[in-house]
Amino acid sequence: MCLVWGVPYLLIKVAVEEVSASEVVLARTLLAVVVLLPLALRAGAVRPALRAWRPLLLFAALEMAGPWFLLAHAEQDLSSSLTGLLVAAVPLVSAVAARVLREDDRLDRGRLVGLGVGLAGVAVLLGVDVRGDLLAVGAVGLTVLGYAFGPLVITRSLAHVPATGVNAVALSMTALLYLPVGGPRLVEDPPSLQPALALLALGLVCTALALVLFFALIAEVGAQRALVITFVNPAVAVVLGIALLDEPFTLGTALGFPLVLLGCALATRRDRPQVPQPAGEPAVGVPAAAMHETGQRDAAAPLDR
Repeated sequence: MCLVWGVPYLLIKVAVEEVSASEVVLARTLLAVVVLLPLALRAGAVRPALRAWRPLLLFAALEMAGPWFLLAHAEQDLSSSLTGLLVAAVPLVSAVAARVLREDDRLDRGRLVGLGVGLAGVAVLLGVDVRGDLLAVGAVGLTVLGYAFGPLVITRSLAHVPATGVNAVALSMTALLYLPVGGPRLVEDPPSLQPALALLALGLVCTALALVLFFALIAEVGAQRALVITFVNPAVAVVLGIALLDEPFTLGTALGFPLVLLGCALATRRDRPQVPQPAGEPAVGVPAAAMHETGQRDAAAPLDR
């Protein structure tokens, strides 16, 4: 999962050299729909997904329609490596979101320190590497919010819906949204070979395959823990950007990235196992997030069947 979602920053950077942000979203969603919708129909998973259309629409907006457009728009001005590094802030925002939505009440001193360290790392990245690209940075910031809140919609409202249905219907919703804008432009002015191959990989590997893996990961460890994949995603984005696109390894990357990773590790760390209570003392309650992470597998097991 870390590798599959570390590659899109490179592919998006290659694609936006010739196609617009809306065309990028349309191409990757249509390709993924071609793969996943027949599987969802065969499994009888589309009808249950349609019955949950309201939270599904919200999930599609937070996880697909919004972030994928904003990322493609941002990478018209930002390097693929810097974009990936900024998205590494997702676990920090997720920790706060889980606390606000009462998915996790354990925002103790250590986690607060982690949030502070991680935000300091983001500040270093912005202060050293960003020069006059505030709109692009704002687009990445909105992407971070979407990626942080999207998985929580799954655990709160879509845990009972088959994953194949959620993925196929959400992708179809997103494709229909962008079809009027991106469709005519793709037909009238199709991309050359290299951007076309980038779009193909985005749709089949980084969208269709990635979403199947992501739901399996959420079912295994819970929504907030699943976002820890962003520990490795940015490193993949940086290595590919430097190796294949000749992007620089900057001072901001060297200083800010370790701070972001350290902050994420502290903010999303697991608590120590509960110590058995002596007889006569009340047992320590299990936090809500722990129930999600330990019990979510049973609730979400049908997602991949």
